[in-house]
Amino acid sequence: MQRVLILVENLPSPFDRRVWQEATALRDAGYVVSIICPTGRGCEAHFEALDGIHIWRYDLPTEGAGALGYLLEYGAALFWTFVLSLRVAYTRGFDVVHACNPPDLFCLIGAFYKLFGKKFVFDHHDANPELYLAKFGRQDFFYRLMLWLERLTFRTADVSIATNNSYRRIALQRGGMAPERVFVVRSGPSLERMKVEPPRPELKRGRKYLVGYVGVMGRQEGIDYLLRAAAHIVHKLHRTDVHFGLVGGGTSLEEMKALACELRVADYVTFTGRVSDDELLAMLNTADVCVNPDIATEMNDISTMNKIMEYMALAKPIVQFDLAEGRYSARAASLYARRNDPVDMAAKIVELLDDPARRREMGDYGRRRVMEELEWHHEVPTLLAAYEALRTPPAGKSQPSRAAP
Repeated sequence: MQRVLILVENLPSPFDRRVWQEATALRDAGYVVSIICPTGRGCEAHFEALDGIHIWRYDLPTEGAGALGYLLEYGAALFWTFVLSLRVAYTRGFDVVHACNPPDLFCLIGAFYKLFGKKFVFDHHDANPELYLAKFGRQDFFYRLMLWLERLTFRTADVSIATNNSYRRIALQRGGMAPERVFVVRSGPSLERMKVEPPRPELKRGRKYLVGYVGVMGRQEGIDYLLRAAAHIVHKLHRTDVHFGLVGGGTSLEEMKALACELRVADYVTFTGRVSDDELLAMLNTADVCVNPDIATEMNDISTMNKIMEYMALAKPIVQFDLAEGRYSARAASLYARRNDPVDMAAKIVELLDDPARRREMGDYGRRRVMEELEWHHEVPTLLAAYEALRTPPAGKSQPSRAAP
């Protein structure tokens, strides 16, 4: 089992950092690695061999916004992924299908290839039923479909990889997987990528302070809460010395730009859209405080946000809403605002901006924690152990529990 085919839909490779780190770790361990993913900005080629990893890409018709939009997007992804998997099977070959969600549809491809003796690894990036609730707020047919697809995925998987212990509980309780077949591989940052560099003062747009954010511009990411916090800082606290640098693209980007205008803070906010690593690092290295405004939902409470550990890798103090996995990751590197309270988030941001000694102390703590515990190289042995587990037959899967994750 030395040839691996990785399937990913939500981001192109090598832009998806977790997937790329997994791919390169497997390559370095002697595996032959292929990836199927969508095209995207900077990743337009339909085939590319990069650092010994072969990448096949397909075009998606649309980026889903509503339930039907996601159905169209994921249906097209499933179709093209299967077509390209046949091409890989007849050219480079593979012994293991390593599927990253969303969506929880790649188990259909995994099940097909298991008929031919291949193994199926499920890399659990998102809790899709909780994600659906966060986006649409209803337990309708599509929510029940998400639960069914999740169960099917776990039942198909020979091994499951969870990003944290909350996701591991889902694999055990809802997925019915045996404990010895579920491995926690956190999305630790790479310090080779997240490099501390000199700040670029021009990014502050003439102001004293910069508040930085990196991530997706979607509804559950809470950018509207961050903009309302910015409006409170500017208009209620009369602080005109703070600028906000927001890095990332997504379905809500234009909506958030319009909201910034509505809140009269557009002059205090830079929206970069999706940018290169160099531009991302420039913004974060210049920031005095970094923020994670993810909305307090069941989904976000159990999810590990890569941005938090990237901030820590750059020795940046953080302000975020008080979420379980966010607190686990950051600990003393962050201040925790009341859930979904932009006014309290604004207060915590200003508190840190006005206390440079505390900012340094929190930033130093966060970087030490990354170096000693959270950096990606600490996770590689567990990833390889998950692959070693494929060589031993499972003892049998337990029945799914009705307990909540």
